[in-house]
Amino acid sequence: MLWPGDDYVSPTGRKGAVRELVAILADGMGGHAGGALASQTVCETFVDAFAGAAGADTTTRLVSALAAANEAIAGKVSENPALSGMGSTLVGVVFSNDGAQWVSVGDSPLMLFRRGEIALLNEDHSLAPELDRMAEAGHISLEEARRDPRRHMLRSAVTGDEIDLVDLSKKPLAVEPGDYVILASDGLQTLEQSEVERIVSAYAADGAKAVAQALIRAVEAVRDPHQDNATVVAVRVVPAAGAAVS
Repeated sequence: MLWPGDDYVSPTGRKGAVRELVAILADGMGGHAGGALASQTVCETFVDAFAGAAGADTTTRLVSALAAANEAIAGKVSENPALSGMGSTLVGVVFSNDGAQWVSVGDSPLMLFRRGEIALLNEDHSLAPELDRMAEAGHISLEEARRDPRRHMLRSAVTGDEIDLVDLSKKPLAVEPGDYVILASDGLQTLEQSEVERIVSAYAADGAKAVAQALIRAVEAVRDPHQDNATVVAVRVVPAAGAAVS
């Protein structure tokens, strides 16, 4: 599990080197106590289950780790029915010699920053994409789509019940030195994509921790009264030769 701001050493140029790193972000829900417990349970269980499945292929390990995290939430609710309704989003990314692979549930974005541009890698399991499609089709206005109070309602989450929607990478994504992979809670969506690109570009040379902190400061500066807490994990890809992990 990564703390906000970590460097991933690219295996490029290291024949036979085996490097594996797991980054995970979970945005809990169900009140302050329930949300905190849900996110902690999801993170710890996912990492332990992924490590325990060593030997299987990465996709199988990701799916198994997600299932274990979901079962752990079910177990917590079974032990304490007062926690009913708690759950969490989940974004789990594995960096290896093959590249980056991920599994995600919910609306926490996973982004790739490369050469000054940001691309969203995973699906958004909130109602936001559905409302945007309705606006594109002319059923509602763009302004109505953006202001709809249901916009942040989740269509899928890790709650202990059957997971309705799961986004799983189809193949490893090749990463390059200089890339940033960013995992975030939906709070980062307070910022326009162009602003995220500008901030990452401005702080890229200072390292992953500086990028994560700058993005959080930008979200806080917006002072959106409806803004939930925001969390950002930034992973910087650095060359293998002479690389240092910050």
